[in-house]
Amino acid sequence: MSDTLKHECGIALLRLKKPLSFYKEKYGSAFYGIQKMYLLMEKQHNRGQDGAGFASIKFDMKPGERYISRVRSNAAQPIQDVFSQINTRINAEMSLHPERTDDVRWQKNNLPYIGELFLGHVRYGTFGKNSIESVHPFLRQNNWMHRNLIVAGNFNMTNVTELFESLVELGQHPKELADTVTVMEKIGHFLDDAVTDLYQECKQNGLSKREASPVIAEKLDITRILKRASKGWDGGYAMAGLFGHGDAFVFRDPAGIRPAYFYEDDEIVVVASERPVIQTVFNVSFESVQELAPGYALIIKKFGQTSVSEIITPVVKKACSFERIYFSRGSDAEIYSERKELGKLLFPKVLEAIENDTENAVFSYIPNTAEVSFFGMVEAAHEYLNQHKNDEILQRRKTLTKEQLHEILSRKIRTEKIAIKDAKLRTFITEDSSRDDLVAHVYDVTYGVVKPTDHLVIIDDSIVRGTTLKQSILKMLDRLNPKTIVVVSSAPQIRFPDCYGIDMAKLEGLIAFTAAVALLKERGLTHIIDEVYARCKEQENRKDDQIINAVNAIYEPFTDEEISAKIAELLTPADIQAKVYIIFQSVSNLHQACPKNLGDWYFTGDYPTPGGNRVVNRAFMNYYEGKDARAY
Repeated sequence: MSDTLKHECGIALLRLKKPLSFYKEKYGSAFYGIQKMYLLMEKQHNRGQDGAGFASIKFDMKPGERYISRVRSNAAQPIQDVFSQINTRINAEMSLHPERTDDVRWQKNNLPYIGELFLGHVRYGTFGKNSIESVHPFLRQNNWMHRNLIVAGNFNMTNVTELFESLVELGQHPKELADTVTVMEKIGHFLDDAVTDLYQECKQNGLSKREASPVIAEKLDITRILKRASKGWDGGYAMAGLFGHGDAFVFRDPAGIRPAYFYEDDEIVVVASERPVIQTVFNVSFESVQELAPGYALIIKKFGQTSVSEIITPVVKKACSFERIYFSRGSDAEIYSERKELGKLLFPKVLEAIENDTENAVFSYIPNTAEVSFFGMVEAAHEYLNQHKNDEILQRRKTLTKEQLHEILSRKIRTEKIAIKDAKLRTFITEDSSRDDLVAHVYDVTYGVVKPTDHLVIIDDSIVRGTTLKQSILKMLDRLNPKTIVVVSSAPQIRFPDCYGIDMAKLEGLIAFTAAVALLKERGLTHIIDEVYARCKEQENRKDDQIINAVNAIYEPFTDEEISAKIAELLTPADIQAKVYIIFQSVSNLHQACPKNLGDWYFTGDYPTPGGNRVVNRAFMNYYEGKDARAY
């Protein structure tokens, strides 16, 4: 994605099912869990660079002995910083006690971060400041072991204010209006209730507080706690939690918007946001890693039992399609295949734009994450050219000379590495004119491979704002002096804001919306803008399930092709010599390529939760009223 659009958060949960001595004997270290957590988090670094956090719980520690450890970082390299802090602490302790190198019992009792249960998080902050207080995991502390709660997740709630007010109604005083804090306190409230009820039951049965502790741990009903806590949640989430005594859960939203995968054997239970992360770190097959079903929670009890329980009745699955287009690592077998298919399905439109002239076409991609879609587009180009060759040979088979046959067979699709991003270049000058000039040089180009008669075809993952295209990429490509520049987006036009985790909160930041508004003004249809605002205002005080997306009307007068043409016009710098075309994927082709991830609200406005319609209407009202504010 050439636009500056960052990533999703990533979660990693690991439960060791054997005593630490087992891992020392089999793998050579009691630090096996920490080492695997480092890999699980580093392999998900693509999902978030703003911060990282790690928490661990030791089982069966005596009163007065520390059993919860947590470390967080918002440094420039947060994962490395987290594990550097962990290693520094452990090495400092071990240097004082070198004789304890093989003493697993002593290490567990005396070294921080070693334990049986771990939770890691890599963060991309879509809302709020990037302070250390915003970095997951969050910790809710209590002197009662069972009431300690650690939470981390990949989620955004659309109705944070309402959830906050519900906590106030329960008598709480949350310290911050943020979805992570609000969700944690919701779970914590019902956790407190459950522990209190179980303690009273134990007390009636004549058990002391100390005798009640293991009974509470065994009987604590995590499913019931999550069902009570999640009433009223509206958003996309994959949420993980640890309880102080050793229970754990991972819970996914009922539409399956945010991803979660898990694997279990007799040694471990592991959860991550991406399947290939688990495959690689634990060397297991694609088939053995399961996807957590929407609306369900994986429950891991302290005593080792695991179960998958329905928490909220699942709705139509609308898993985020951007996971397949861009966010998740392309090493997943399904995602790799799907991204290639996205490129293949675009080729007919590309062929039309270059007037079937593959002989005078150069194919490339920007940025590197578009490479797999590029492979698919080029495969389709090869198939087209081979068919064209076969047809020509069959038509001319009686008159073809050896030289003519050689000329036909030698035709090929030309692919080149056109753009190279200069990762070291920094736009350190703040004045707009100077900054724009620096932005224009963030990418460099390969000279000498494009002729003045060539169509230069460049595929991108998606086009959100189009700023980098206009300020940098198109100017850079035009220096190669092609006849036409065809920019191809493997995603459809992004027309609506996201409210479930991606930083696309404002309509005016979307080039498709800007293009549609420009067309309305050009064609004397500005009354539609006023009418949409009136419909949004009319619904402002309705309940979420009574709100419809009024912003769809902005796009209804125009075809996809008309909006694409206007986008190309708006993004083409005035001094460009080449003719610029911009081609977008169709929504139907997106669904064909990615049949398991049908969440397409960014493109269609079909939000999977009622809160999405409220957010898009609020975003339009902010635009209309000139408010520079988020819609959620």
